[in-house]
Amino acid sequence: MKFLLCSTLFLIANSPAALFGAEASEDEDLFSLSFEDLLDVHVDIASKTAETLSSVPSTMSVFSRQQIQALGVDNAYEVMNFVAGMQSTRGDWVGAVPKDHARGVYLDSGNVLVMINGERVNESSFGKASVYMPYIPIEVIEKIEFIRGPGSALYGSNAFLGVMNIVTTKERNALQAVAGNNGRYGATAQFYKHFSDTVSAYATLSYESKSGERYPQDVKDPLKAVYIEAGLDYKKLSLHTRYNETQLDEFLNLAGYSKQNQHTSDNTFIGIKYNWLNTDKFKLDSHYSYSKHAISTAGLIAEFDDMPDFLLGPDWQTYDSKFSTELSYQLDNQWQLAAGVEYAEAKQQKADVRTNYYDSDSQQVILAPAYYQNGIVRIKDFPLFASLKYTFETVSAYGQLKIPFSDSFTFFIGARYDDVKDIDSKLSPRLASIYEINQSHTLKLQYGESFRTPVTNELFSNDSVTKGNPSLQSESVKTTELVWHYQNATLQTNAVLFYNELNDFIETVPFQGSDTLFTFENSLNTDNRGLELDATWQYNKKFALTGTYTHYFHEPINASFKRFASLVTRYNLNDSWQLSLNILWRDQVNAASLNGDEFNQSAYSLLGGTVKWQLNTHSHLMFKAENVLGKNYNVFDPRVENGSVAGTTEELSLHYQINF
Repeated sequence: MKFLLCSTLFLIANSPAALFGAEASEDEDLFSLSFEDLLDVHVDIASKTAETLSSVPSTMSVFSRQQIQALGVDNAYEVMNFVAGMQSTRGDWVGAVPKDHARGVYLDSGNVLVMINGERVNESSFGKASVYMPYIPIEVIEKIEFIRGPGSALYGSNAFLGVMNIVTTKERNALQAVAGNNGRYGATAQFYKHFSDTVSAYATLSYESKSGERYPQDVKDPLKAVYIEAGLDYKKLSLHTRYNETQLDEFLNLAGYSKQNQHTSDNTFIGIKYNWLNTDKFKLDSHYSYSKHAISTAGLIAEFDDMPDFLLGPDWQTYDSKFSTELSYQLDNQWQLAAGVEYAEAKQQKADVRTNYYDSDSQQVILAPAYYQNGIVRIKDFPLFASLKYTFETVSAYGQLKIPFSDSFTFFIGARYDDVKDIDSKLSPRLASIYEINQSHTLKLQYGESFRTPVTNELFSNDSVTKGNPSLQSESVKTTELVWHYQNATLQTNAVLFYNELNDFIETVPFQGSDTLFTFENSLNTDNRGLELDATWQYNKKFALTGTYTHYFHEPINASFKRFASLVTRYNLNDSWQLSLNILWRDQVNAASLNGDEFNQSAYSLLGGTVKWQLNTHSHLMFKAENVLGKNYNVFDPRVENGSVAGTTEELSLHYQINF
C-alpha cells in the first residue's frame, strides 16, 4: 500500500505541469461565502440524493472550508464542538486521543461513525476512529458534514448517534505554513492538475509538530503528524490513496501520566472506483477499498519506588477490505431510488503487546525485578491476546426511495440489512416526512434505527483487567425526531426535539470466579431526550452570527455535559481584513470515577477566534487563537484515577497560505 501511495505521489510530483502549469486561482477565502451559498449548500451523505439543508431527511450540520477556517481550530474532531448535540474532549485510552460525545452518550466505544470522503475510518479492534487516526489537519479539508442522529440505514455499524464525513481538498494548488506557541510548526502542500477532459490528478502532503504544553504532572502533550493523500481520475476510473501517521507520546496513556508513555498510530488506504453508467436518470458505480490500521502504544500502569515503573500497551494491526456496488435511478414519476450491496471483511491480524516486564519462559507479564526488560519491548504473538485475531465478515444491502407526493410534501423510506457472520444481523429502517409549509417554514418528522457491532476488544480480550464476552450482541438505538426548519433572506435556524430508546448497551461489569476484574455485558437499557437549536444570521455582507444550544432532559449516560452552547461571529472590516470570534460554553459536570473519587468541574467558557489579512488575490495571513484567555479547566474520563483530564490552555498560531 505504501508503495502504491509513493508511486502515485512520485508521478504527480514529477510532472512540471502539475507543479507549475496550472493557472493561478483566486484565494477562495472567508470573504467569498455568501448567505445564499449557505442556504443552497448541497449534501448527499444523509440520503444518497442531492438535497439542501431544508430538504434533507436527517438533522445535519455542514461546515465549508471558509467556515472551518473562521473557527480557528486545528483538528477535524474539534469542529464537533460547534455542532449542536456533539462535543469532542480529550481523555485517556491510548495516547489521550479525542473522545466523542453525542446526544448525551459518552461511552467511548465508537458510537459516532467517522468517514473521509465517504469511506469509514472506524475499525474492528477498538471501534473508535480516533484511536488509530487521532489527528486530521484542518488544512487538508474542504468540507465537513455531520449527521446528527442515526445513520445505519445507509452506513451500517457505528453510524449510531451520528456521522462525521470529512471531504478533503482536491482541486487546489496551494502552499501553507504554520508556526505557533508550544514549539509548533508545520507545512501543507496541495497540487492539482486537470490534464484533459478525461484525466486529472491531485496530491496533498501535510506535516505538523509541536513540543507541547507543560502540565502539573510534569509532562507535556507533544504531537507529530503526517498526512499524505493522492488521486488520479481517468475517464470512468478513479484511484485514491492516503497515508497518515500520528505520534502522541508522554502526556496521558492508560490512566497514567508519564514521560515514558508512547503512542504511534498509522493508517493506509487505497480505493478504486469505476462508473459503469452515468445518465440523467441512472447511475451505477462499483468500488473496492483496502485499509490498514496500526497502533503501537505503552502507558504507565503502576509506579514503584524500588524498581522501574510498569508500562504496558497493545501493538495491534487490523485491516478492512470492502467491495460495493451502488445505483441511483429516477423514475418517470420523479420518484428516486438509491440502492446498494456490499461485502466487507475486517480482520485483526496482529495482537502483540509492548511492555517492560516479561518472563519469556512462562510467556507472562510478571512484575518482579528479575523480569525487567531494560526498557519497553514488543512481545510478538502474546498468548493472552491470541483470541483477538478474529475476522468479521459482513454482507449488507440497502435501499431508499424518495417519494415527492407534491411540491410541498416529500416522503423518504429506506432500510439496510447487515449480516455479521457468527456475531449478529441487524435491519436498520428509516422513515422521514418533510412538509414545506411555505418558503420559510419546513417541518420534518423522522424515525430511524441504528446499531454498533461489538469489537474484538469487547468480544475476545483476555488479560488481568478485562475478559471478553463472545456472546455479546450489537447495541441498538431507536430515534424519533421532530424538526422545525426556518429560513429567510438573512436567517436560517433549526429546532430539533429527539427521543432515543437505547437498548443492549455494552458495559463493563464485575467478573466472577477469576482474577480478571471485569467483563462485558449487554446490560444497559434506557432512553434520553433532548433539544438542539442552531441558527445562522447574516445581518449584512460584513457581519454574520452563528450559534448552537443543546439541552438534555435526562442526565447524560456516563458523565458528559447536560447543557452546552457555542457562538461564532464573523465581521469583515474591509476587503482585506476579517475578524472572527467564538465562544464555547459548557455546563458543570459532577461525577464519580471508577475508584469512587468525585469529579467536579464548574461551568466554563472558552474564547477563541481568528484575524485574517488578505495580502492579495493569491495569499493571506491568519492568526488563530484557541482558549485565548488561558482558562484552566478539566474534562471527565471515568478511567483516570480522579476522573480529571486537563484541557488545553491557550493555543496561538500564525498561518500563511499562497495559492498558485
